[in-house]
Amino acid sequence: MRVAAVCAMAISMSTAIGAAWAQNAAVGTINLTANSAACPDNPTPLGVARTVEIDTAGGPGFGFAQFKAYDFLRDGEVVLTFDDGPWPGNTPAVLKALAAQCTKAVFFPIGKHAMWHPEILKQVAAAGHTIGSHTWSHLDLSKLPADQAKDEIEKGISAIRVALGQPEAPLFRFPELRHAPELISYLGTRNVGIFSTDVDSFDFKIHKPEGVIASVLTKLKKNGKGIVLMHDFQHATSIALPELLVQLRAGGYKIVQVKTKEPVTTITAYDQQLEKELGGGDRQCAGNIQRRSNDRSARF
Repeated sequence: MRVAAVCAMAISMSTAIGAAWAQNAAVGTINLTANSAACPDNPTPLGVARTVEIDTAGGPGFGFAQFKAYDFLRDGEVVLTFDDGPWPGNTPAVLKALAAQCTKAVFFPIGKHAMWHPEILKQVAAAGHTIGSHTWSHLDLSKLPADQAKDEIEKGISAIRVALGQPEAPLFRFPELRHAPELISYLGTRNVGIFSTDVDSFDFKIHKPEGVIASVLTKLKKNGKGIVLMHDFQHATSIALPELLVQLRAGGYKIVQVKTKEPVTTITAYDQQLEKELGGGDRQCAGNIQRRSNDRSARF
């Protein structure tokens, strides 16, 4: 993979990392930008150490839990990711914690949640975070017929676009991290990059802030770096995040922000369907949010 420094500051790369990227020439370019900016009201923030811009042509996969080919992180570097939002209370609390440390993350919202709470998703975008997608309704795609699985993917992508009023990044995460080979191929044809994880917090099982912090830090210490999976749907995570970010900084970890070269290309038919739902009678589903939120049978 071709790697270009796009800032005045020279970016050094170890031989090992350079060789690993060189093997991935088919994927495109990863541009690296070093960042340094003042953080209001926080003289020693976690911040963002650098930005990685990914060309998602061909649908590359990231995260060693499932994909071994691509590694853009140096030792001590972390990508923060959050699934299953946007959600009242929890997502705004996560955004507040990230803002207090002037750092950035990647969010993978569920399409239905985005349609229920477009105003919260717009807050995520306004704060400068990267937004991908996480299907329409968080079904296990590995158990669905291919056509239905693709429908879940595309409806989820279009839901984020309609809720935001603009296309998001061409990044996708499979619910439960479960996928079928034909769906990997399909996302490749759509030029959508796939994010797995290196460090799964398992916050959806822990449900205690101190447990979430311990889970992430213990696994990061073992791995030395990684893409961290958390959920802005989970209340314990929203409570844990301020202290977790403080401890990440104390531990010497550096945050990498992920961006993409181009926005995702949505499919017009799905956009039109979701635009009707957002502006029409189907939006009455928002009145059933509390009832639905009591169903904890799914991972989110």
